[in-house]
Amino acid sequence: MIERYSLPEISKIWSLENKYETWLRVELAVCSAYNKFGKIPDNSLNNIIKKARFNVIEIEETEAVTRHDVIAFLTNVAKYVGEDSRFIHMGLTSSDIGDTSFSLILRQALELILKKTEALEGSLKNQALRHKLTPMIGRTHGIHAEPITFGFKLLIFYEEIKRVKKRVKDAILSISYGKLSGAVGTYANIPPEVEHDALDLLGLKSILSNQVIQRDVYADAFYALAALGASCEKIALEIRHLMRTEVAEMEEPFAPGQKGSSAMPHKKNPIVSENICGLSRVLRSNLISAIENIPLWHERDISHSSVERIIGPDSTILAYYVLNQLIYLIDNMIVNKDNMLKNIDLTKGVIFSQKVLLSLTGKGMLREDAYKIVQKLAHESIQTQINFKDLLKKDESVLKLLTINEIEGIFDINYYYKYINYIFDKYANI
Repeated sequence: MIERYSLPEISKIWSLENKYETWLRVELAVCSAYNKFGKIPDNSLNNIIKKARFNVIEIEETEAVTRHDVIAFLTNVAKYVGEDSRFIHMGLTSSDIGDTSFSLILRQALELILKKTEALEGSLKNQALRHKLTPMIGRTHGIHAEPITFGFKLLIFYEEIKRVKKRVKDAILSISYGKLSGAVGTYANIPPEVEHDALDLLGLKSILSNQVIQRDVYADAFYALAALGASCEKIALEIRHLMRTEVAEMEEPFAPGQKGSSAMPHKKNPIVSENICGLSRVLRSNLISAIENIPLWHERDISHSSVERIIGPDSTILAYYVLNQLIYLIDNMIVNKDNMLKNIDLTKGVIFSQKVLLSLTGKGMLREDAYKIVQKLAHESIQTQINFKDLLKKDESVLKLLTINEIEGIFDINYYYKYINYIFDKYANI
């Protein structure tokens, strides 16, 4: 069983320590690029690389005075580097460091989310294969339709999470850009060659920008996270429905000593599924903020910055947590096969109505006439609770075309599963 509430790895990505470490990494990449073009002497570069470091507490103390985080950071680094610190941040503006670092940090988080998405994909595949032939009723509009298998339902989810994985991969590519082109992006005080070589060291690509990377670049990532949440919510919502007392086809795991209600000791509630559904709303709402970050004044304003300081960590940590919770559910879910079979028979056989319709039209009856007969008898079965099959055996219009044995053959549930192996062979990659 995985640790449901352990999120230190992705939380550390958004720590001040990692933010300043990433800022320093960008500054050192620029220094290395300048050195390549003869703008920083070898001895100075070696000294910068050797001595460059920072202290988070000291930066915070300086920022309390400067009211500017990048200046506070540079002041602190300069304290440790000494005279050669004059080469650090040469020709750059704060957004060069902030945006390039935001891309790197967001990419770190998305790469962890990608691994967790792959883990969910594997969990769904394993359970889909396990329940490939576990019969259950299919529902449309919440109403019994025709039989499916539980594995088939899970295979649908598996395919969707594969698409989620692709969106996360695409988002990683979409945000893998940096910007080191100076105050309004014109390279007036830093050569394009320095940007190119520094970004190459960082594993990023250059992009046309003014003072900031345009925010549509990052909106792609927040769409991927919102869509991830929606797909996870879809699965969790299904679990919630299947856990309802009237359905009772599966349950969330219930740990020893767990309590469901302060008032009603009998309760086992779908709390993990509900948690996933609720948090997915936050992921979607954060997408709105990311989209609203796109229009900025002129060559830049700072309205996007405060928003990203919230939605960056919130969305990535929440997405990681939601994935973690859903993996826990899928790996440990309790499947009530007996109730699945019981619910298939709940409607007294009317779920075979389409097969009856096809059998009658196959014997020459007009489809409209056949539909009226089948619908009438099906509704009668539902209202009277008389078995649909028995009503068919007594109807003269039906008996003119179908024998008793043929009617019996219509109610073979295996008819609905003849292509299950084909579906799994095609989509389960086995």
